[in-house]
Amino acid sequence: MKCIRCQISGRVQGVWFRETTRRKALELGLQGQAMNMPDGTVQVTACGDQDALEALQRWLWKGSPLSRVDNVYCEALTEPESYRGFDTR
Repeated sequence: MKCIRCQISGRVQGVWFRETTRRKALELGLQGQAMNMPDGTVQVTACGDQDALEALQRWLWKGSPLSRVDNVYCEALTEPESYRGFDTR
């Protein structure tokens, strides 16, 4: 299992970005979380199959219908994190 952490900037808070991300992640069989950050970005941590993680990274550039994604920065986590399901915070 591999894990990534992504920081998404743009109009991503208050536009159902986290919930839409949660649904997409579950559809891809990923576990993790999406949470609003104080600086207005959304941070997504996801764990699972490499192909599913790559699909999520591509999807993050699209986001929810009301969002406007300006940048997606993802990095691999060296220590896998343990999640059950996919949560939003």
